[in-house]
Amino acid sequence: MQPDPSLPRVAIVGGGPAGLMAAEILLRGGVQVDLFDAMPSVGRKFLLAGKGGLNITHSESLEHFTRRYGEREGVLAPLVSAFDPDALRAWVEALGVSTFVGSSGRVFPAEMKAAPLLRAWLARLRDAGLHIHVRHRWTGWTDSGALRFSTPAGEQICQADASILALGGGSWARLGSDGAWVPLLAAQGVDVAPLEAANCGFVVASPRVVPGTGWSAHFRARFAGQPLKSIALAIDGDPAPMRPGEAMISDDGIEGSLVYALSASIRARIKADGQATLRIDLAPGRSPERVRAEVAHPRGARSLASHLQSRVGIAGVRMALLRECLPDEAFSDANRLTAAIKGLPLTLVAPRPMDEAISTAGGVRFEGLDEALMLRSRPGAFCAGEMLDWDAPTGGYLLTASLATGRRAGEGALAWLAAAAQ
Repeated sequence: MQPDPSLPRVAIVGGGPAGLMAAEILLRGGVQVDLFDAMPSVGRKFLLAGKGGLNITHSESLEHFTRRYGEREGVLAPLVSAFDPDALRAWVEALGVSTFVGSSGRVFPAEMKAAPLLRAWLARLRDAGLHIHVRHRWTGWTDSGALRFSTPAGEQICQADASILALGGGSWARLGSDGAWVPLLAAQGVDVAPLEAANCGFVVASPRVVPGTGWSAHFRARFAGQPLKSIALAIDGDPAPMRPGEAMISDDGIEGSLVYALSASIRARIKADGQATLRIDLAPGRSPERVRAEVAHPRGARSLASHLQSRVGIAGVRMALLRECLPDEAFSDANRLTAAIKGLPLTLVAPRPMDEAISTAGGVRFEGLDEALMLRSRPGAFCAGEMLDWDAPTGGYLLTASLATGRRAGEGALAWLAAAAQ
């Protein structure tokens, strides 16, 4: 389809979910849309995120859903409410991709993969007239306000009537989310909160490693990569109840969905105190009184490991964690051992590097945007997706908010163009 010079032209920078959703809204509004991406193809991070099972959204109530956005709930709740999980599922199914609710309440496509959804989506967008330009890295604005791009053919300039930046965060740089846009916007006076790792693993300070961080060589060699199933976690001193779920032992710490759910609070505690202490309930199905009775039960000639396995279900990586984190004398004290089984302290001292994180926190602060997500300092330029200053755990909340903000930015650009035409 050839460009129609009589139509308003909108440039979208970034071919992830937020940028593609903005494109859909704009095309539906009857404008010409050019989408630019630095990578050889669009949606690369989206595809990788869905490789092991694309988590689209979550089936919990909208009230509970929007609470997952923490400090940004007030800003994101109206946007998510306008494109809530039910609407998102209906949108996915309209693309010919059926969905189902898993046992955890998470929503997945029937095939569990992102590729079929992305193929169907791109086909619909191209049929609607979307022009996609790959290997175009945005490098800022010209003095006249046009967009600059670095391409294999040299610098290219795009003059558009409005623009939407959907450049992602700062994790997974190899897929295009490298945060290179931060200094470009900061140089224009845009208020950007520093990017930092979110939904990431954390480094431990094991009592067996003195001085230093990470696990002991013995523990790391035997248990790195091992899952911790059916546990519960809480941050020491946090009045909130322990969260049940799963985690995983990493090479130098702990990660996994249960850790990601607490990552914002863990980061805040490390910033304030230099470290954060997790409490791990290794036997969440048993009361402290029951565990105490089982631990104190006479074991005869059996080893302690055999005794704890048969009486409390502590074995394998759970037993190894106790050995790693407790002094030897604690194993002969039923009260100390019970307290550890029901709340083993694990000291975390740093997040893993940002490029390893599933997502990042920080970005363009909402205070510098209007309700349509337009930059107050640059009329006609909108922002969407993970490059905005919000954070959420895994579980479908990231994708839902990215799509919802892309939708709002697209609507905002349409309203801007309509007002400019009057």
